[in-house]
Amino acid sequence: MTTTTFYQDRWITCTEDGVRIRGYYFPWGTKTIPYTAIRSVRRVEMGMLTGQGRIWGTGHPRYWASLDPGRMSKSTALILDLGRFVRPFLTPDDPDAMAAVLRARMPPGAGEGDDGRR
Repeated sequence: MTTTTFYQDRWITCTEDGVRIRGYYFPWGTKTIPYTAIRSVRRVEMGMLTGQGRIWGTGHPRYWASLDPGRMSKSTALILDLGRFVRPFLTPDDPDAMAAVLRARMPPGAGEGDDGRR
């Protein structure tokens, strides 16, 4: 059985069933998020004090940054609202491509008013 991959980089893979985030849990655990669980996606610009300098973990209890040793060279993150207190903070290599996949695969009505371009 083959699985279609819509987006993939070193740490994040978007398949037909959901988003797989390598290195989300300590030390190397993978988190899988079905598209049906995603309420919205928010695009944010990072700075050294707003996530860019964090390789993994959190400096704010609302957000959890998945492992990404290359985060310091990136400027954009995607925050997924799963309807829980903690929201995954992801830094894909191509945020526009990943946001487009999420918008196309999320349930109808999810993320209204938030197109992932903020």
